[in-house]
Amino acid sequence: MRRMVIVGYEESALLDIACPADVLDAANRYGATPAYDVTLASLDGRPIRCQNTLTLAAQDRLDRLRGPVDTLIVAGGTGHAKAAADVKLTTHVRRVAATARRVASVCTGTSVLAAAGLLNGRRATTHWMWAGMLARRYPEVTIDPAPLFVQDGNVHTAAGVTSGLDLTLSFVEADHGPSLAREVARGLVTYLQRPGNQAQVSMFLAAPPPEHRLVADLAAHITAHPDGDLSTRTLAERAGLSERQLTRLFQEHLGTPPGRFVRRARTEAASQLLATTDLPLTAVARRCGFSSAETLRQAFVELCGTPPSAYRRVHRRAGIA
Repeated sequence: MRRMVIVGYEESALLDIACPADVLDAANRYGATPAYDVTLASLDGRPIRCQNTLTLAAQDRLDRLRGPVDTLIVAGGTGHAKAAADVKLTTHVRRVAATARRVASVCTGTSVLAAAGLLNGRRATTHWMWAGMLARRYPEVTIDPAPLFVQDGNVHTAAGVTSGLDLTLSFVEADHGPSLAREVARGLVTYLQRPGNQAQVSMFLAAPPPEHRLVADLAAHITAHPDGDLSTRTLAERAGLSERQLTRLFQEHLGTPPGRFVRRARTEAASQLLATTDLPLTAVARRCGFSSAETLRQAFVELCGTPPSAYRRVHRRAGIA
């Protein structure tokens, strides 16, 4: 049996726990050998009250859990900052991680791994909304908000919420081969890999990330500061390059010139605000670096094929984990 431990805490995101657990359960039902033994652990074994107010029963105590484990997965959620500040929690995460073949986080669970010192000197990802904050709080970690998930050594970090499903499918494929992973994906009515047109909706889920470190840093800066001065000239100065050199690098590593990348980043940021806030279009435009609501509308129609008002009606929801 492969011992898989998922760590939750107060105000974890239910999907951050459920996605990995259901993928592993499906893998077992489709014949994974050795099978996965999945355990949900909280620090002291108490029930986990998720951010959606549902409560999960923990099956183990992290403070008494002894290794070795195959894979340790830390969930994200609105309680991630408090969890990352809990020295007892991060100490036991670090202790158990030392016995694990793989260590992983989903969404803002990255902050717990970072606080435990498990990401020092590593590249990692997290939910794009928190990438800037994590980069500032943990400068020893290279936060890349672009990819769906990142592997650096034996540490894996997933971007947000349902990306935990994609990450866990990659574990199944690595452990048991692509045939079983495809069978699990079909059973869950999902993709083994996100389709190419996914980037039309969310550029932050696009993969693979740029290999060029300078381009990756600029891309992270753009996505974290959509309301900033992101002209090609300013970006070139920031990178110490000519505008022509910068354009060539963006074309080579991102397949698009800087101006178009900025426009997409701003449109994606606007889509998140439209789906999660009541801000008027003028305020959304201003926060995302557009000169006016009309400019936002034009960019939105170009990227998403629908005006922002229609997008808001369809995609409106309470929030993002």
